[in-house]
Amino acid sequence: MNVLSLFDGISCGMVALERAGIKVDKYYASEIEPNAIKISEKNYPNIIRLGDVTKWKDWDIEWENIDLLIGGSPCQGFSFAGKQLNFEDPRSKLFFEFVGILNHIKKFNPNVKFLLENVVMKKEYQNVISKNLDCSPIMINSSLVSAQERKRLYWCNFNVQQPYDKNIFLENIIDYSCEKFLSDNTASRFRSIKNIRHLSEKSKCLLSSMWKGSQSNGMTNVVVDGKIRCINPLECERLQTLPDGYTDCVSNTQRYKALGNGWTVDVIAHILSCIKL
Repeated sequence: MNVLSLFDGISCGMVALERAGIKVDKYYASEIEPNAIKISEKNYPNIIRLGDVTKWKDWDIEWENIDLLIGGSPCQGFSFAGKQLNFEDPRSKLFFEFVGILNHIKKFNPNVKFLLENVVMKKEYQNVISKNLDCSPIMINSSLVSAQERKRLYWCNFNVQQPYDKNIFLENIIDYSCEKFLSDNTASRFRSIKNIRHLSEKSKCLLSSMWKGSQSNGMTNVVVDGKIRCINPLECERLQTLPDGYTDCVSNTQRYKALGNGWTVDVIAHILSCIKL
């Protein structure tokens, strides 16, 4: 299978394809964020890198041989956590690059499969995407396959069912070697707010902005042995069902950002496993 991944990030799509048992002949990736590319190159040095998605008409690739188009177009304009600028946000306008590329591939291969991921959004924005892709999304919560609450919409032109609940909780992914607990003064301020989770619970949704410099920005704080600390990058990898150490070639700040922008691999693997090869 030849795959074109737009907004590829840290290549969670490639991990998912491998996990789904799908043989990949060529994997083309479009990404411009330097740290995301660094993580991807560490894990998959043989990926064919294309650069800026807005320059796709200049790409020298075999369009007729693309079997699968995947991507998670930037969601900042649609997110309920943001300003909800929808298609007025230049990042969210990149969705139309996905549409343009999909339509271009269809000229050569009308049977091309596709998968687009985005956040849960207002119905009016969702309908624009559905109309352009000629299909409705399925909403899957990553909590079914991981210890993270993460509701996302997935548009694809093949049938997908909900994955089975694996009943995974924070206690199943916790890094007990981590001892970077919050001070008593800091912990006392955090005990009453909504981002405290116990080991028998699920994590909050990972965000690209959850860690800035040395400050937590709404990320999950977990109670371990009666003490409180932030979720660490290794645990974030596990929440996204990535291999341990997948992102360890960049700073912790950049690891948090990349993982917040990433996909829950086991959700994507489940979806891709529904393709009839």
